[in-house]
Amino acid sequence: MAKTIITAALTGAVTPAGFNIPETPQQIADTAYECWKLGASIVHLHMRDDEGMGVMDPARFRETITLIRSHKDCDVVINCTSSGDNRVSDDSDYGNGRRMEHHATVPGIEMGTFDAGTFNWGVPGGIFCNSPKFLLQLGKLYIERGIKPEIEIFDAGMMRAVGAYAKQEALKAPLHFQFCLGVMGGMGATPAELQYLISLLPEGSTWSAFGIGKGHLPIMFAALANGGHIRVGMEDNVVYGIGKDGKKIMATNQMLVERAVGAVKAYGNDVATPTEAREMLSLPVFNGDAVRAELGIK
Repeated sequence: MAKTIITAALTGAVTPAGFNIPETPQQIADTAYECWKLGASIVHLHMRDDEGMGVMDPARFRETITLIRSHKDCDVVINCTSSGDNRVSDDSDYGNGRRMEHHATVPGIEMGTFDAGTFNWGVPGGIFCNSPKFLLQLGKLYIERGIKPEIEIFDAGMMRAVGAYAKQEALKAPLHFQFCLGVMGGMGATPAELQYLISLLPEGSTWSAFGIGKGHLPIMFAALANGGHIRVGMEDNVVYGIGKDGKKIMATNQMLVERAVGAVKAYGNDVATPTEAREMLSLPVFNGDAVRAELGIK
């Protein structure tokens, strides 16, 4: 039976307060552990500051990862964002450095995002800046640190850009893509648009996909139907469904992972374990004792 990797994106940087979003390192770590127990093989981490704003704080990343790895039975794959604070998302040397500081200094990060281009978030919204200078630096840092890039694709032109970064030796095959669909400044969250992106994949690549908001379910099912992996979580979607009374049922990360597990099994696939996910994504074998030692966990 085919194996499907489920990524749980727990927090994000822009989902507003008032929903069931984990924000503190303890809340994020507890949610990560619970989602792993439910079937997520990867957790995608963002940090929030004391006011609930997205922040690129190496100390908070380290604390969260330490809390996750304090569960000695938990072998979930840890994937950390390279974009999570609109105050440092410009092309300044400070902003660029702050966006990758945790990847350079915090042990235990196995994957990191590589947003393959710049675009407008929406209207009003701002510019999500991912300059060639930043991406070349980020890709080469990932190679030095042994971190697997998760190449986030918001629009088709970014697929062409990936080839340029590979030629500059900032990306190395086999490549792993995350199709991020439904942002106003990018491609829509429709099965047709997902299939077009799939047609552009380099040979030997792996891929996952998710849809924002109401695009969550169409893209999850379309990804399964096309042999891809799936991402769910409160970063992307806060509504679970509509109740019999016509009111929205608000989601939790745990609810979204449970539904994804059910969808994978209903489709006839098996949910990939973290060990299987690492093998499929060409990640190193997990050595929990070594990671805990690096983090200072006794």
